[in-house]
Amino acid sequence: MSLVVMKFGGSSLANPDKIKHVAEKIVIKKRNNNRVIAVVSAPGDTTDDLIKMAYEINCNPPLREMDMLLATGEMISVSLLAMAIYSMGERVISMTGSQAGIMANKDYTRARIKKINPKKINDQLAKDNIVIVAGFQALNPIGDITTLGRGGSDLTAVALAAALESDLCEIYSDVDGIYTTDPRVVEDAKKIDYISYDEMLEMASSGSQVLQSRSVEVAKKFNVEIHSRSTFSENEGTIITSEEKIKGKKMESFLISGISFDKSQVKFTISALNVPGIVAEIFSLFYGVGISIDMFNQSVSNKSNIISFVVNRSDMNKTQEELNKITLNCEASISCDEYVAKVSIIGVGVKSHNIVAAKMFEILRKSGIGISMISISEIRISCIINESDVVKAVEELHKGFGLSKK
Repeated sequence: MSLVVMKFGGSSLANPDKIKHVAEKIVIKKRNNNRVIAVVSAPGDTTDDLIKMAYEINCNPPLREMDMLLATGEMISVSLLAMAIYSMGERVISMTGSQAGIMANKDYTRARIKKINPKKINDQLAKDNIVIVAGFQALNPIGDITTLGRGGSDLTAVALAAALESDLCEIYSDVDGIYTTDPRVVEDAKKIDYISYDEMLEMASSGSQVLQSRSVEVAKKFNVEIHSRSTFSENEGTIITSEEKIKGKKMESFLISGISFDKSQVKFTISALNVPGIVAEIFSLFYGVGISIDMFNQSVSNKSNIISFVVNRSDMNKTQEELNKITLNCEASISCDEYVAKVSIIGVGVKSHNIVAAKMFEILRKSGIGISMISISEIRISCIINESDVVKAVEELHKGFGLSKK
């Protein structure tokens, strides 16, 4: 009998009819001679609604209380889904993250899983129960509920699949797999049948919202194969696995796997007199308050340091506050550009093929799109451009690299 982890996103649980549909899928999987663990997100827009309500009450809510609040969304889903499965005559039990043995560090709203004690889950599986686990949440060292960051239910599912050595980890959403780019932007984007962990990690980190990037990191570390597919169809989705397993299927035939974009970016620029250690101070302070720098550039002009970097829009105010501290005792100016976006091309071997970078820059040049920052890794090239140029850039790059449906 196989062990299957099935994760369902909020759009799959948005109303009673959808919850019943998910319950049917789980029951069918169980009746096909499988043991089943289902991981669920909060229904529909519940998390966004709770965040909005919190900020209407307190513009700077305590992080501990935010975790207490946001964890309730997934608890709604587990109980309602368990009720739906009960009505179909199957044995089922719902669990919070802490009841499922998921332990994390003390960082509220962005905790990292430290260990999983699967005893309670295994006990329930041995009793032939379907186990429904609330995603996105865990227990920290002092016994408080903590959450795993946006998209954390993906991480819960993959971490449980790793800890329990499941035979299959399925991530269900309202799309039927990973596409060469967002099909809402480019109509002829095509579904990718197989994609490597590294490529998927770069796509997730560069704006693709199908999977949380941290969940892909864990999948790669523990060799958990993920099947990304639709809740609302039986079509095969996308298999996320190791490069070794997909060599011969696509590795040599497709240099570029996809185009991603991210409009949740802001660009800061500091112009300061040459202050020794300012870069180290920026990174140290930002690390301490949980601000992640995405792209970074430093140059010297007229004895001044010009430092530019990109952070997520949600960290914009916090970044401004920290920069004010850093530049308090030196002569410096700080500017922030909110109207930028990141566009990336992703594929194995990008860095070893200079023609790929040249082609990307030429496509953007011919399209009249300016580039303000560039970042290159082994399998990704990212550019910061004006937000207003994103759609045009994605369309032209997608077409220029031959990713459209044949």
